[in-house]
Order: sequence, then structure tokens, then C-alpha cells
Amino acid sequence: MTETVVDEVGVRRHLELAADRLHAEFDGVFASETILHLLTDSYERLRTTARVHSFLYLFAERFTRERLQAVAKTRGAHAVTTPTVLFLCVHNAGRSQMAAGFLEHLAGDRIQVLSGGSNPGGEVNPAAVDAMLEAGIDITDRFPKPWTDETISAADVIVTMGCGDACPVLPGKRYLDWELADPAGQGLDEVRRIRDDIESRVRGLMTELGVDPSR
Repeated sequence: MTETVVDEVGVRRHLELAADRLHAEFDGVFASETILHLLTDSYERLRTTARVHSFLYLFAERFTRERLQAVAKTRGAHAVTTPTVLFLCVHNAGRSQMAAGFLEHLAGDRIQVLSGGSNPGGEVNPAAVDAMLEAGIDITDRFPKPWTDETISAADVIVTMGCGDACPVLPGKRYLDWELADPAGQGLDEVRRIRDDIESRVRGLMTELGVDPSR
């Protein structure tokens, strides 16, 4: 019982420190109370599905930063000239993570990249991690997370991958539906095939957005 209380106190302290860092980053854009509320919400959302809770507060900080940046863009608080692409699948553990990894690798800071799931998994698919490492892209630090109203609103292009009716639809957004096999439970050879298909589609999307691959 004592250990649980100590853990909760430690997590609370880590979240407070993360809130301080985010407040310094978004000073003048969001109030500290707003940031702490969103950070706590992000942590709770991740905790419900995460398989490993060690350092979960760090993932919550990154998740909150994405949400704050999305809100700032929607409100016009930050001048954003680059397009935002959001990849959505069911678990945010395979297809959407690989797509986000490729787009970040190839576009750099010329495209803002987000990803999420309708029913986030507990961890990123290890086979997807291995397949991406073979392609020279490290996604070992990624974590499954849900899509949020903030990220949906900020996205210019939303790419769905097998989430069907669970994926949100907002008027005025550009939607693409990529029919891709689910890598969950597949061997590495099949995941490699899915990975290569995703890379081809990501490169095609970049061409449509007028962004040349940097690598």
C-alpha cells in the first residue's frame, strides 16, 4: 500500500515538472492551469492502455505537447505554414506508426506529423519496429495514443488505415483511406511487405503536397 502511494506521489511530481516545462514552452499562449489539466488528461488516457507504465509521464508530456501545438494552430496562436498530416489506425501500434516514421524521416520539419488510434494498443508492434529499423528508421521511442479532438481539428490531411466507422469525420478535412493489411500477429516478412507499401504511399502523398523527400 505504501509503495502505491509513493508511486502516485512521484508521478504527480513528475507531471508537475513536465507542466512547468510545457508552460515555459507555451508561455503567453496557455495558462498553467490549462496545461496541467491537459497533461493530467493525457497521462490518464495513456495509462488505461499502456502495457508498461515506467516513464509514462514522459510519454504524457510528449502527447500533451502535440495537443497544445494542435490547439495553438487551430486558434491561430502559432503561425504555421507547413501542412499537418494525421495517420489513424485502430491500435496506433503498426501501420500508423510506420507511416508517421516514414513521413517524419523523409519530410523533416516541412510537414507536421501526428498519429493516433481509435483503440490504442499497449505497445508498438515489435515486428513493425524491427522492419523500420531495417529501413534505417528508429521508432522504438513511439507509443500508442488515441486521436483527440485537438489533433483532428489541426490536421489538414487525415489518412485512415482500417479503423472504419471508428475514425472521426469532420467537414472540410481532406481524407485518404489506405487499404493496408494489419501487421498485428504477422511475421517479419509480411510486415516488411506492408512497410514497403506504406513507404510508397507516403512518398506519393509527399508528391501531392509538393514536398520532396529530403533523403
